[in-house]
Parts: sequence; structure tokens; C-alpha cells
Amino acid sequence: MINKITRTKSPPIFLCLCLKHPHLKKIKPVQLIAVIFFTVSGGPYGLEPLLTYAGQHGAILLLLLTPLLWDVPAIYTVLELNSMMPVTGGYYKWVKYALGTRWGFYEGWWTWLYTFVDLAIYPVLFVTYAGFFFPGLEAYKIEICLLIIWSSALLNILGIVPVGRVSLFLSAVVLIPFIILFIIAFYRHTGGIALPAPSLKGIPLPALGMALYTVMWNCLGWDNTTTYAEEVEKPVRSYIVSMIIAFALVIVLYFLVIWVAQFSGINAQTLSDDGFPALAVLVGGHWLGTLIAIGGMASTLGIYAAVLLSVSRVPMVMAEDNLLPEKLNKRHKKFNTPYISIIICSIVVSFMVLWTFADLLIIDVTVYGAGLSLEYIALVNLRLKEPGTPRPFKIPLGVPGLCLVLLLPVTVYFIALSGAFASTTGAVWAAVFAILTLCSAEVVWQLIKWRKPERA
Repeated sequence: MINKITRTKSPPIFLCLCLKHPHLKKIKPVQLIAVIFFTVSGGPYGLEPLLTYAGQHGAILLLLLTPLLWDVPAIYTVLELNSMMPVTGGYYKWVKYALGTRWGFYEGWWTWLYTFVDLAIYPVLFVTYAGFFFPGLEAYKIEICLLIIWSSALLNILGIVPVGRVSLFLSAVVLIPFIILFIIAFYRHTGGIALPAPSLKGIPLPALGMALYTVMWNCLGWDNTTTYAEEVEKPVRSYIVSMIIAFALVIVLYFLVIWVAQFSGINAQTLSDDGFPALAVLVGGHWLGTLIAIGGMASTLGIYAAVLLSVSRVPMVMAEDNLLPEKLNKRHKKFNTPYISIIICSIVVSFMVLWTFADLLIIDVTVYGAGLSLEYIALVNLRLKEPGTPRPFKIPLGVPGLCLVLLLPVTVYFIALSGAFASTTGAVWAAVFAILTLCSAEVVWQLIKWRKPERA
């Protein structure tokens, strides 16, 4: 389904955008795979509650169906739009160009806010996995979270190349323990290995909604990896290859770890409470649990650095368009990185590490899904308005086919949201907060119009 990549001349507007920062240091495709892996996944950590929500019969089914319905349309959309405009700012630039400044602002604002929520998850998860070694560490959660936040800020200020190198190293730290886990689990298992009959029967709507949120959160962020496209060698080809490899790696890893959890006999609530280190202890002993816990710590560090890398470029390009304060566009004299944007992002996240994990999932996915829907609309709009514009990568569907396919992730999104509203009071308030967060974009846009009428 992937069209052959051809050498084509870019339209002048895209060429000018791509040449805006010609002296940026660039990462190679192998480093891009690692950065994409951490931006989207970082390993199966965070997937542990799935069995408690979906049960033995629904977990694998949702784990296979949800990425097909939720991720594949997003990946193809990202690849086509990025092949047209491989520029700093990624999705913000696409939506702005296709739908206008107002909707471009919505896209950038929503993504900026959702990423604050997303980033707040990872320092908290680091403390959870570090608690495997130091049970009383929870008492120092705030201090440890702040250390992680500001260490990652420093790494990002140093530039994309150091982030890429660190991500590559941390990928090995995350993946090797799980490879060992899979080998030991299959070697020691004496009975037959079969999947439970796939079925969603008997799963109430609130549990289904939370199961969907769990899988969706563990598979989101493909568009975030395009905000630094000008800092990638041969961006069109590199993104196509890197995204395909990263997607395959994520899905295989998720499938195997849930499968091993099922035939290991571990209690679903124990897995949810104690995480994958508990599964590793059951399968291979304390030493393997130690490796998985170290991998969990490495995963949270890698994800945080990769996501901060992507989000820090968005306010920078919005500032270039006079939609945010001009200082956000300021680059470091030595490293040429948007250090003011990185610092502001880190300050906001420092105040958001007290949310519960389940509530953060709901807010995160709800706001992200709204921004993703604008990218789908931009894709269709550009197909209608600029059918002749060169697309080195093009989804092999016409506009009607695109619309039908893009209904799939939208359907999954609203099923998950309705499940949240049917869930506990805390989940309802999280969903309401997410919707209010989406509405804040219009409030800020009206303020921009009032202060800068030319933006209207």
C-alpha cells in the first residue's frame, strides 16, 4: 500500500519552509526509529491495567484491533502530510496551511496542552518502577519528578542529536529485558500455548472505555514525531521507514507481553498494581524483575525526553506566526535549540505531577484525539483543493475512501469517551476537564484577535 517514493520538486512555499533553518544538526534514520519508539511507546509500561479492564478474552482482541483502527489511519495521514510538508512544526503547519490560521492555532494549542498532561505521567511512572528497589521512595516523589523534568530539559537544550543517541541507548535497556522475559517464559512453559477465545462479551461500557483509553494511550503520538522534520536526514524516506519499523516493534512487543501475562497465570489485579516487574519475578525470578524494573525507569526517561523534544518545537513555530509571545521563538546561541520553549514546558509540567494515572489517560487521549481529527480534515481538504501537489507518499485511496477509513479512529475515540462518562465520578470529571481544555482554545483565540486584529 506504499507508493514508490519519487524525486519531485516541492512547491515554493514548502521549499522556503524547509530551507528556513539550513544549519540544524540532523539525526540519522536509526536514531529516528528510537525517538519515534519512545515518543509513541517506550515499551509496554502502562499497559498493565488492560487485563483488569478487558479480561482474558478481550485484552488480546482490543490490543490487535485498536491499533489497526486507531493507529494505522493516523500513521498513513502523518506520512502523506509530512511528505508534502516536512517542516519544523509538523502537524501545526499542515493544519494551518490547509484550514487557516484559526484552526492551526487550535491544533497547536490543543497539542501543547495535551503534552503537558502526557509529560506529567512519566516522572510519576519512574517513581513507581524505582519503588521496586526502594519501597519508601514514594515519599520523595515530587523531588525525583523535578529532577527528571529538569535533567531532560537540559538534555533537550543540548539538541536533537544527544536526544537521539540517548534514546537509542535507552531503547536497548528497555527491549533486552523483555526479550529475555519472552525467551524464558516460552522455554519454561510446559503446557499448550493458545490464545483465549477473543470476545468482548460481558465487558461493561465503562470498563471497555478504560481498556480503549489504555491501548490508545500506549499507541499515540505518531504526528508528534514530525515537529522536527527539518532536523532529520532525508526526512520523507526516513519517516516512512522509521515509522513502519517502530509500529511493527510496538505491536509485537505489546502482543507478546500480554500473551505471556495470560499464560503465566498472574493475577490481573497484581499485574495492574505491581507492574511488569511482578510478572518477571513470577516467570524468571527476582533478577529478571530487577531488569524489567530498570527497563521501566529507562522507558520513562526516554519517553519524557522524546516527547519534550517534539512539543518544544510547537510553541516556537506558533511564536514565529505571532500567535504566542515572540520570546518562545528564541534559540540558544550555541546549540540552536528553542531553550525558552523547553524551559516553559518544563515549568508547567513541574506543577502537574500530582494527577492520578487513570485521569491523566482520559485527559491525554481526549485532547490528543481532537487535534488528530483536525489533521484528518486537513488531509481530505488538501486532496480536494490541491490534488496535483506532489506527494512522495500518497495513501492509495480517493477522497470517499479516505473519509470512510478515517471514520474508524473517530468511532473508537467516541466509544472510549462515552465509556469515561459512564465510569466513576473521577473519570467523569477528567473527561469534563478534557472538554473544557478543548474549549479553552476558542477563548485564547478570541484574546489573540482582540490584541492582534490582523490575526483574524
